[in-house]
Amino acid sequence: MKHECPGQYFLVTGRLGFRCWREEDLDLALGLWGDVEVTKLIDARGQLTTNQVLERLNKEIVSVKAHGVQYWPIFLRATGEHVGCCGLRPYALTQGLYEIGFHIRAAHWRCGYAAEAARAVIDYAFGELRAQALFAGHNPQNEASRILLTKLGFQYTHDEYYPPTGLWHPSYLLESKERPVNAN
Repeated sequence: MKHECPGQYFLVTGRLGFRCWREEDLDLALGLWGDVEVTKLIDARGQLTTNQVLERLNKEIVSVKAHGVQYWPIFLRATGEHVGCCGLRPYALTQGLYEIGFHIRAAHWRCGYAAEAARAVIDYAFGELRAQALFAGHNPQNEASRILLTKLGFQYTHDEYYPPTGLWHPSYLLESKERPVNAN
């Protein structure tokens, strides 16, 4: 299923709105992936250059055109402030399997936005996309992500090598039949 990427939010929660990345979003992308506090656990290169952030932005734009999904930018509905991104990537599409991920700007950590966004994306994946399961992984040093994935109902399955960090990441699966009704 291809997503058309309307200009306004295509998915909303109580506090957040999701839309697609656009070419003119470089400043937003720099505010997120250009912040070493955000990327230190997802990319071993350290401080990303403008060109590296632009490559990341373009990868997201290509992903939505090719597969209908990306790590969508998320915004506070009340103010329009950019919070970060949360979304899906193809993982094993022939098996109905997507990867879920979220990157939150440092100024918005510990506000519950990752959990709120992830719940919306889980609903979208199992509802709109009819995903069979969702895969997720995290840097072994990222305890907050481990706790959140567990609260969302993901079950640890294995460690998987993640080339951008050069580390073996704990990896999890959430199958549609196992999805909790109300993960807090």
